[in-house]
Amino acid sequence: MADGTVYLYFKNKEDILVSILRTAIGQIVEECEQKLPLKSHVDDKLSTLIHLYFSHLGANPALAMVTQVYLRQVDADIRRQVGDIVKPFYNLVDGLIEEGKQQGVFRPALNHRIARRMIFGTMDETVTAWVLTGSKYALADLSNDVVDVLLHGLHQNCEQKKITSTGGE
Repeated sequence: MADGTVYLYFKNKEDILVSILRTAIGQIVEECEQKLPLKSHVDDKLSTLIHLYFSHLGANPALAMVTQVYLRQVDADIRRQVGDIVKPFYNLVDGLIEEGKQQGVFRPALNHRIARRMIFGTMDETVTAWVLTGSKYALADLSNDVVDVLLHGLHQNCEQKKITSTGGE
């Protein structure tokens, strides 16, 4: 195929990258939609979601590089498209948060927007660190550690402590 032929199908390089991202995230969401209903407990579902996400990106470091580095540097219109592409994944996370509340695993008063940001942000930062360090280890191997921190937090004891101060004091 001649170099210019690709532009019969895509407007520019960013359009190609967005198309690749749409396909990749679509595959992750589709696989999650198939596998999550097979799990009964929200802990197992969250673990599956994170493992699938890390497995897909970990199998293709070039794709991970595009998602973590390049697409963040483009214009606002492209970033909006990326947000639309990732929305079905966010919806899966929101569903898990609500299911966790219903199962009594997550606190009823848990702010689902903050929880979603914590879950996706932790996953996102883990992938970014993996990409920036040269993808020298198996990304999927980190999924259990990420799930552990997300589900069990940083406290050594099991008691929930209400945060009463602000500003770190």
